[in-house]
Amino acid sequence: MSSNEPDLTHIAARDKAEILAQALPYIRRFHGKTLVIKYGGNAMTDPALQADFAEDVVLLKLVGMNPVVVHGGGPQIETALNRLGKKGEFIQGMRVTDAETMEVVEWVLAGEVQQDIVGLINQAGGKAVGLTGRDGGLIRARKLKMLDAKDPNKEHDVGQVGDIVQIDPSVVRALQDDQFIPVVSPIGFGEDNESYNINADVVAGKLATVLKAEKLVLLTNTPGVLDKNGKLLTDLSARQIDALFEDGTISGGMLPKISGALDAAKSGVNAVHIIDGRVPHAMLLEILTDQAYGTMIRSH
Repeated sequence: MSSNEPDLTHIAARDKAEILAQALPYIRRFHGKTLVIKYGGNAMTDPALQADFAEDVVLLKLVGMNPVVVHGGGPQIETALNRLGKKGEFIQGMRVTDAETMEVVEWVLAGEVQQDIVGLINQAGGKAVGLTGRDGGLIRARKLKMLDAKDPNKEHDVGQVGDIVQIDPSVVRALQDDQFIPVVSPIGFGEDNESYNINADVVAGKLATVLKAEKLVLLTNTPGVLDKNGKLLTDLSARQIDALFEDGTISGGMLPKISGALDAAKSGVNAVHIIDGRVPHAMLLEILTDQAYGTMIRSH
C-alpha cells in the first residue's frame, strides 16, 4: 500500500459490505445516465486529489454511468504566460485573450492539462479520450460581446474569448457508447476556423443540457453555496437561487458558476451539484450516498 493511501484496516469486512450495499439504490437510479463533471480548482493540482478524482470517474463508469469530464486550467495558463513574460489581463473576470495568449491557452489546455487528465484516468483503469471543441465539430463559437457592467452602451474587446453558438455532441455520444470517457478542453472554433477560449463552467453547463445529462457536477474550492452566515445550503430549487442572486448572497466568482448551473437546471438537467473538490472522493460521496457534501440545485 502506498503511503498516501488511507489505512482502512479498521473497517470491518461486514461494514465495508454494508457501505457498498448502501450505494446500490444510487447505482440503480443512475445506471446508463450521463454525468457531466467540471474539473477544476485544488482537485486538479493536488496529486492525491487528482488520483482520487480519476478513481471516482472510473468507478462511476464501471458501475454503468457515463461520465464526461470538462476541465479548466486557469492557474496552469497563468504559469505558462509568466514563463513567456506575459502578464495576464482580466476585464470583469474574463481573461483578455490576444492571438499569442490564445496559442498558449491551446497548448496548455489541449496539450498539457487534458493529456494529464487522460493519463490519470487511464492509469486508474479507465479508457479516456481527449477532445477539444474542434473534434467532431463539438463546440462552434463566436467572439464574445462583452458589455460594460456599468455602461451597457460600452463594449470591451477581450480578444479570442468565445460565446458558444452550437454544441454537436455526436462525437461524445459515439465515445460513450464505446465505453470511452471523454475529456473535453473548453476551446471552440469559429466560422474561419479561428480558436476561442471559453469559460469551462459555461461549456460544462451547455454540454450537460445538450446531452440531457442526469447530473452536472462542478468541483470547486468552496464547500458549495453558502448563506450570509457562511452556512452550507445543501438543497436549493432554481427559484431559491434566483432569490439569492437578488439579495446579493451569491456574488463574485460564484456568479458565472451558478448562473451556468441554473441555466442547466432550467433546461432539463435533473440536478446540478456544486461540491468541494478539496474533499477526497467528494464526487462519490455526493453521487452514491444520501449525505449532502455540497449544494444540489434541483431543476424544479
